[in-house]
Amino acid sequence: MIDGVVVKKLKVVPDERGRLMEIMRSDDEMFVKFGQVYMTTTYPQVVKAWHYHEKQDDFITCVKGMLKLVLFDDRQDSPTRGEINEFFIGDYNAGLVKVPRRVFHGWKCISEEEAIVINIPSEPYNREDPDEYRLDPHNNNITYRWERKDG
Repeated sequence: MIDGVVVKKLKVVPDERGRLMEIMRSDDEMFVKFGQVYMTTTYPQVVKAWHYHEKQDDFITCVKGMLKLVLFDDRQDSPTRGEINEFFIGDYNAGLVKVPRRVFHGWKCISEEEAIVINIPSEPYNREDPDEYRLDPHNNNITYRWERKDG
């Protein structure tokens, strides 16, 4: 596992009215601080990658559909430099993944329907000076390929 990454298995509690799933609490061991909460979606087979942040940690979960969340550690000072982690989160595997600052990350919607993603970054988005550093999803120095791996 990449240094600083934390995974929390989420519990869905159903009853006759619907479902409830706590995503993050301020008393969770993995909690850093609150910046904002936002929702984004990804259409089937679309890749949204690669980027990292200098100032914020991301806390990512998928609340509808399925997501292949991939992390790449390119930090010079990291004991896990060069490591890649894959997480399959969503309808069939409810989980929250902490993505530490300076770790490249991105995802692909692997469900047949649009994936709905909730992110709880530790810092609010700064529209005038965004804390985002991007690479092309397919043409870069990361040795990861987004194609499905059969067998």
